[in-house]
Amino acid sequence: MDISTLGLVDLRTLLREIPREIKRREVAERAKVRRELEALAQTHGFSLTDILSEAAPRRGGKRGAAEIKYRHPQNPADAWSGRGRKPRWVEAWLAGGGTLAQIKV
Repeated sequence: MDISTLGLVDLRTLLREIPREIKRREVAERAKVRRELEALAQTHGFSLTDILSEAAPRRGGKRGAAEIKYRHPQNPADAWSGRGRKPRWVEAWLAGGGTLAQIKV
């Protein structure tokens, strides 16, 4: 399809319709794949639910929100739990000679 021949109104209409069509096709494709997987599982004497429940990781519950341990002294909205990568404001604080002990809550 050569879209360079379309007018502006047609291009805008196409732009609006494309996300809807993509979503429609994703739903249809997902349903098709599910039917295929259910048929495959059934040929081996299983249900898809049984197979998927066995494949699911058996981890503990999801961790809740971490408690804030560090807060920027000039901007209290900047906070960090101490988990994961250090935020930029913490890196800047440390690079400026500050310590984590100084911003500990």
